[in-house]
Amino acid sequence: MAWFRRRKKAVVTAGDRPASRADLDHLEQFVRSKRGVEAFIEPRTTVTETTVMLIAHDGEWTRRRIDGPDGARRFAHRMAIPVYDVRLMGYPQRMRDFNERRKRSAT
Repeated sequence: MAWFRRRKKAVVTAGDRPASRADLDHLEQFVRSKRGVEAFIEPRTTVTETTVMLIAHDGEWTRRRIDGPDGARRFAHRMAIPVYDVRLMGYPQRMRDFNERRKRSAT
């Protein structure tokens, strides 16, 4: 009898899903409408898939899901913008300054 035997829980891992066409269109529009844009790859977590954050020269930013780190690098290469790993580089100060300015103007 197996009354006291524990059932093994199925392990479900979230795989990177391809970015939707709407995600890619938004990222492309951001790159084309801003200057000095850089891409920062954000790793997959237990809550979110891999994302890419685009940060313009003035600190304005946007974030969208992308199909893994290689997909982010391909996107950056296609758009001819620099790409960085956020785990190695961190976020630039201009982004934090932009968030602070936006927060102050809302109050």
